[in-house]
Amino acid sequence: MKVEHSCKIVEKDRMGDAVYMVLEAGHMVRASFRTPGQFVHIKCGDGLLLRRPISVCTCQEDEPDDLLAIAFEARGEGTGWLARREVGETLDVLGLLGNGFSMTREGRYLLVGGGIGVPPLRGCAQYTGGRSTAVLGFRSEDKVILRNCFEDECAKVLIATDDGSLGYHGFVDDLVRRELEEDRNYDGVLACGPKPMLKSVADVAAAFGVPCQVSMEERMGCGVGACLVCACDMKDGSRKHVCKDGPVFDAREVDWDA
Repeated sequence: MKVEHSCKIVEKDRMGDAVYMVLEAGHMVRASFRTPGQFVHIKCGDGLLLRRPISVCTCQEDEPDDLLAIAFEARGEGTGWLARREVGETLDVLGLLGNGFSMTREGRYLLVGGGIGVPPLRGCAQYTGGRSTAVLGFRSEDKVILRNCFEDECAKVLIATDDGSLGYHGFVDDLVRRELEEDRNYDGVLACGPKPMLKSVADVAAAFGVPCQVSMEERMGCGVGACLVCACDMKDGSRKHVCKDGPVFDAREVDWDA
């Protein structure tokens, strides 16, 4: 069941280029949580017709209101408006939407995130109770977000930066390859980030025979599958929609050359 709710901002912080918010969300989590990797659709001001899709970082059932956290970058008019909201203000939020990662609480996963694709993987880390490994990529050390959280909630954390200012100097797919060379006993690779990164990570996972799921990002209109804007091409020639069929897909299904 889709839930629309007036959500109060109860915490706000800045992490690198990202804005981090915690919202009181009514019974949203209890009503519509499936697995980590879902998103919310937020109305960003009266002058903008379309809502903005924001991945959920973490969520939990609580009393009297459920709590959910989001982290996003101000990249345009809508997210710029959202970034200017302060603690105590309310947001018009539709959610939780979409299908998250197919995973079990007993599983052990390799969580691979790039930039603003890192936040939704924190929910995966919490879901698996410290058994998973995180591989996180950023442009530079000053762009790193949620590092301490992942270190607290994962068995191991590996970091790559484009400029070498922290951790491995290079891209996350290199670290994924190194990790799988040492240990293939993961139930799957779960990845979120820019499409070129997802393709590279999917290729590495396939080479080692490890299942891979990817969280795709496309421009959205309605967020519930009615407007058909957020199309994603599949290898079988079909087109699925990120808001309704995703945002998470089996990497083997995606047509990476489309």
